[in-house]
Amino acid sequence: MKEIEIEEGQIKIIIPTFEKVSARAPVFYNPVMELNRDISVLALQQFRKERDADIKVCDAFGGSGIRGIRYSQEVDGVSEVLVNDISSLALEFAEKNRQLNGVDNMELSHDDANLVMRNNRGKFDVIDIDPFGTPSYFIESAANSLKADSMLCVTATDTSALCGTYKEPCIRKYNSLPLKTEYCHENGIRILISFVARTFAKYKKMVDVKLSHSSEHYMRIYFKIDKGAAKTDKSLENLGFIIHCRKCLFRDSVPGIAPSLLEECPLCGEKLLRGGPMWLGKIQDHSFINSMLEMISEKSLNQEKKVIKLLNLCMEEYDAPPGFYDLHVITKKLKISSPPLMDVLNDLKREGYSAYRTHYRPTGIKTDAPLSKIEKIVLSLNKRQFMS
Repeated sequence: MKEIEIEEGQIKIIIPTFEKVSARAPVFYNPVMELNRDISVLALQQFRKERDADIKVCDAFGGSGIRGIRYSQEVDGVSEVLVNDISSLALEFAEKNRQLNGVDNMELSHDDANLVMRNNRGKFDVIDIDPFGTPSYFIESAANSLKADSMLCVTATDTSALCGTYKEPCIRKYNSLPLKTEYCHENGIRILISFVARTFAKYKKMVDVKLSHSSEHYMRIYFKIDKGAAKTDKSLENLGFIIHCRKCLFRDSVPGIAPSLLEECPLCGEKLLRGGPMWLGKIQDHSFINSMLEMISEKSLNQEKKVIKLLNLCMEEYDAPPGFYDLHVITKKLKISSPPLMDVLNDLKREGYSAYRTHYRPTGIKTDAPLSKIEKIVLSLNKRQFMS
């Protein structure tokens, strides 16, 4: 078996080489996920700072140990890291990498992720669920295991289900109807948050979203966990549905578990699409993300520029309503060329509306302005552009 050594962050790891990343590969290193791990280090450091106490971390899908070792070496105040994997080969390399980096606060576990979480109920301050595919099979065990004032980190790579390309798997795994639109990745994140919130609610535990992002082929969410029936009931008021008209681009969010939903578009009469239940509340925490940005200079991150760009966009979105408009989709509907995005945002702000960029799509516009106002501004800018 061939082995190679890789440097990431402040550590080095040894991994076996495989021809391609797949569920069959018992250990793999995916360079695309380096951004995920860089952000995770910052998120755990900020959580530990706010908690003002040492933390114990469970990496439920440890693989080569890279994530757990980075937490151990790069996050101040980590007293213990448990790196678990169902693969014995994975743990063999995790042990090699533990020794290579001189890690003395890391335990290895060879077990099913659900059993690890349930057998260590209340022990961990952070549980990281980063499986190959859906995390839905493991959320119940995390809800059972985590205590108040803890953190849950979740990755989903089954974006085709969450984004609505395949409807039935989303209904089956997340108990939600997906909505395939230009803002489908945000819908997917809101569906995943809804599923986690509803699962934790059974244990009188509520989730507070600190950061969420959709990058490359995956979605990633960081939750702060709190406890109490009243607070949990209140948080579930953030659940609801989105209705969308594919013809004229009208959309609206409707709160509630079983709300009355319009069948026809109020603007053009077309049959409306619907998605949910999904999370309609905030999915970014401005203060938390800003503090992460402030500590970047303290960390050695190879993808520092990418991290800064992504976090700044996420922070910009924090107070925006669900969904967004794609400038190119609007101009295609209007059959005109597209004006500069920043000109549209600035004109919306001058009209008294909120207007933000979004990390989901470079041509996306998050705003509380009605579609008619956006189209009016786009048409005006196009006319000025044509006349100049």
